[in-house]
Amino acid sequence: MNEKIQKNKELLKKQKEKAEKKTKKAIEDYKKFAIKGNVIDLAVGVAIGSAFTAIVNSIVSSFINPLISLMTKNVDISKLFISLSGGNYQTLDEAKAAGAIVMNYGVFISSIINFLLISIVLFIVLKYINKIKKLGEKTVEEEVKQTTKECQYCKSTINIDATKCAFCTSDVEVLKTETKNDKK
Repeated sequence: MNEKIQKNKELLKKQKEKAEKKTKKAIEDYKKFAIKGNVIDLAVGVAIGSAFTAIVNSIVSSFINPLISLMTKNVDISKLFISLSGGNYQTLDEAKAAGAIVMNYGVFISSIINFLLISIVLFIVLKYINKIKKLGEKTVEEEVKQTTKECQYCKSTINIDATKCAFCTSDVEVLKTETKNDKK
């Protein structure tokens, strides 16, 4: 019986050590994750997203909903509701004050408008960011193409003015380079 108790104690001790190692590894992994800046980047993204959402909500409630109300003869979309309790109420506030169960579908419609506006603005912003990135990439590619050439023997990239390949030491032909000033 004592042997069985001793074996169980040893087994529990091994399991405890294994759990401690896993916990320490998880803590170290989290520290690496947090130190890399991923958490900070995520926090900044969430903060900017919240601010952007507040701006879009303000635009929708201040400009879009009044325009829609104007087109629908002064109906405020965010105040549209259906009473599920069966009562007849003139306003949403009146229904809520009476304790009626309401389905406020106007808020849902406003949320859809918010989503569409946010997605359209993000699409436009990302489109321009990608366009700027591509312009930067093209400029770098043009600079690399203007200052380098490929060795016809070993296919290594070498300076455009080189007469010998630095990699295979073959003689290579000199290419005439056309600069932006030559094009003018």
